[in-house]
Amino acid sequence: MTWQLKSLTLYGKQPGQVRTLRFNLGELNIVTGDSLTGKSSIWGVTDYCMASRGYPISAGALRERVSIFAVQIVVGDRQLFVARPASERGTTPFPRMCLAFQQQGAAPLAIEDMQFTFTIDAARNVLANFTGIDLSIRLPTTRGNTMSPSIRHALFFCVQAQMEIANPEQLFHSQGQEYGPRAIRDVFPYFVGAVDQDQAVQRAQLRQMKIDLRNHERALQQQEAATPAPGQARALVREAIETSLLEAQATEDLTLDEALQLLNAASVAPLPGLPDVPVDTDDPLEALIQERGRLRGAFQQTRARLTDLKAALGERSEFMAQALDHRERLTSLTLLDISPEASTNQCPVCNSVISGVNEVVAALRTDLDDLNAGVLFVSDDTPHIQALIAEQEEILREIRQAMATNRDEQEALEAGMRTASRYHDATLRAASVSGRISMFLENAERYASGPRTPDLREEMRAAIEGLEEALGDDVQTDRVNSSLSLINQKISDKARALALEHSYAPVRLDLRHLSIVADTPAGPVPLKEMGGGQNWLGYHLATILSLHEWFTDHDRPVPQVLILDQPSQVYFPADYKGTALQPFQESDRTALLRVYQTIADTISASNGSLQVIAMEHADLEQPVFSSAVIQRWRDGQGALVPADWFTL
Repeated sequence: MTWQLKSLTLYGKQPGQVRTLRFNLGELNIVTGDSLTGKSSIWGVTDYCMASRGYPISAGALRERVSIFAVQIVVGDRQLFVARPASERGTTPFPRMCLAFQQQGAAPLAIEDMQFTFTIDAARNVLANFTGIDLSIRLPTTRGNTMSPSIRHALFFCVQAQMEIANPEQLFHSQGQEYGPRAIRDVFPYFVGAVDQDQAVQRAQLRQMKIDLRNHERALQQQEAATPAPGQARALVREAIETSLLEAQATEDLTLDEALQLLNAASVAPLPGLPDVPVDTDDPLEALIQERGRLRGAFQQTRARLTDLKAALGERSEFMAQALDHRERLTSLTLLDISPEASTNQCPVCNSVISGVNEVVAALRTDLDDLNAGVLFVSDDTPHIQALIAEQEEILREIRQAMATNRDEQEALEAGMRTASRYHDATLRAASVSGRISMFLENAERYASGPRTPDLREEMRAAIEGLEEALGDDVQTDRVNSSLSLINQKISDKARALALEHSYAPVRLDLRHLSIVADTPAGPVPLKEMGGGQNWLGYHLATILSLHEWFTDHDRPVPQVLILDQPSQVYFPADYKGTALQPFQESDRTALLRVYQTIADTISASNGSLQVIAMEHADLEQPVFSSAVIQRWRDGQGALVPADWFTL
């Protein structure tokens, strides 16, 4: 026998603000009301008080107006008060809780009497013990390790939240979380009673023995890797010879001891050095490169000057040719008398005296004088230009010779540097070989002086095989299958009571896929392939109610409370309040009444060992529903957080 939920209490942020919602034990409790009245938050508050690591409190009135959340849970004559402050920083859950054992029937504690001293892990342990969960049991998991069951695992079978209760893809609470399906499969055998406590201890021992065997094999492998190998020793000797750490000799027939002696000698041998290089603070190659750059600049400048001089000489030659030709035309082969003694009134052609031509004669004489002067100047300047051209050509030849010498010196220096680099590379390789030899010798010395790990693999394997044979691989699987066979019969009976599709066929809980499967003549039909929200809701309820019957009948450590959030959502809209329905909607009302009748029958058959809390939008008039209503929050009258808390 385990606990049920007696009350849920909210403590406001203002003095004197306390709101307690009480539940009837061993009965159906329905809270019906409009949207946004806080019905779904009943589970959020309960989840938070069950040591949740998240913050399931909905944003809005609860976060704004409530400072502490609390529940009272009872089992027999024992009562436990559990309280937890609201988050102080956004959605970060408060890390401490208050847990206090009370006399049966005691009221929730006052704020001044609370002490928040329990960590989340400590609170989980207290809640697990109060539920009857054996924390000493180690359950094997699909990941290969073990774990202890907890109160959080038990809640997988106690809740159907609003997005879960008619979900064709997810049958259990938290199945949609990342590790939810794996955790549900791992703890299911324990909660249905298929795990024997002694066998669980032996299975934990078996798992630890396998871990010890793997660690032992790893240690033996490391020991074997540290053992000095003759082949590796001979290979290092050959490398030492190739890098001049040892003299040339045959290595094929060396024993391990002989190889170790040679390697010891190689480890202290000096490294082959580099040839002597004169020490100079200046970089000779850099100096040659700079000198070559200077020579290239001088070469370009000299070649430019030589080009200019040759162009000038060419222009003077062309001028001389044109000027001489013009002068010859003017002198007309001595027919024109242009001597200084000739009169300006005398005709230059026939020597007769004329008048009015002195300007023409003067112009002709002036042109002829200018041509004679220009020819004389150019004739005098040409030898000088030719001398400058010869001088620049000589400078250009000297620069070419200097550049060739520079190139030869640079090539010779680079060749020497390549030779030095080869010596340097050989030294580095020898240093690398010497380092590996030292490491090999250190490992060999450590192996020689260290303790040996005895090979116990055969003994350990024999012990593992003996324990596996004693346990039997299929004992737990057989127990789970046997339990499921009986639970499946209950699911089928409830499916027929709810008039669900495929209920005529055998119905089974598929633990591998965490779903319901109907084995029809046409083949297996999983829940997600069954059409209609009525089927999804019905099979969810048939499964969870059947499991709770099993838990109760076999006294399993699962809270005897089932929280259902809006079972009517597949039948009526959110604003349905029990008013008259259209004729075509009467079938929905009938189906919903079958749901609550099935719940009521299951509670009645448990003799008060099952409590069901349903949060609803619907508000039916039939006694099976109306007699179970403990809170009605409609038309602004009533809510989880009292209206007067918003006026302060």
